[in-house]
Amino acid sequence: MAALPLTLAVITHNEADCIGRCLDSVPFAAEKLVVDSLSDDDTVAVARAHGARVVEQAWLGFGPQRNFASTQASHDWILVLDADEYLSPELAKELQEGLPALMAGDAPAAILRRRTLYMGKPMRWYRPAVGERLARLYHRGRARWTEARVHESLRYEGRAAEFRAPFEHVNNPTLAHKQLKVLRYAELKCRDWLDKGKPARMWQAPLVYPAAFLKDYLLRLGCLDGWRGFVISHTAASYALYKRLRYYEMKANPDSVAQAARVLKRHGVDR
Repeated sequence: MAALPLTLAVITHNEADCIGRCLDSVPFAAEKLVVDSLSDDDTVAVARAHGARVVEQAWLGFGPQRNFASTQASHDWILVLDADEYLSPELAKELQEGLPALMAGDAPAAILRRRTLYMGKPMRWYRPAVGERLARLYHRGRARWTEARVHESLRYEGRAAEFRAPFEHVNNPTLAHKQLKVLRYAELKCRDWLDKGKPARMWQAPLVYPAAFLKDYLLRLGCLDGWRGFVISHTAASYALYKRLRYYEMKANPDSVAQAARVLKRHGVDR
């Protein structure tokens, strides 16, 4: 494929097992940039072997790390993927054909659709895992990531373009991966809440799990994906409850913030 003036930007930490697949799925990008937060596996070596320029940057949080990556890109148009994501051949072809017109216009960004593989195969019905619409392609002069430590989003003004073929997401290869991610993401979200002075509102806690589970299992059609749908609905609801319990603990015992950071770092969960 002919190279297009586009930077593929990927932020990584210990992603040696999947970064090569991610980078290879975007053969038309003139630049492949990996911003690595001090991995202690072979991520950097694998990324370079697959054609990436690597910049090392200690972890800043998801939003700030992505904004830092934007400043390091050689091109104004940036495609953002996580290391466990990759373009389908259909989307790679659609982007190669559609990007020249997009880049010639004044659109700030483009929406891509993400399809999730869970427990080794695609989800068929669970709505957040089937065609989830995400802004992942943008002009860095017209869009910027929020500064959130986790659950960041791309902010822009104007109408975004949209591509229809999906990119793939290998969601947590095992439930062990998922539980470690829950601990990390909850900690980051709670620190954001602390910075904003959000009240704990523990009276909501008994309602959070059933409400979140029923939303995912029934309204988001997890029930149609069999036991995998049950499991993914349960883990989503457990995360919703756990982060509220953890935030209450942070408020009740401020020393727990540093204590948890030490134990999570010891187990490779906190950066």
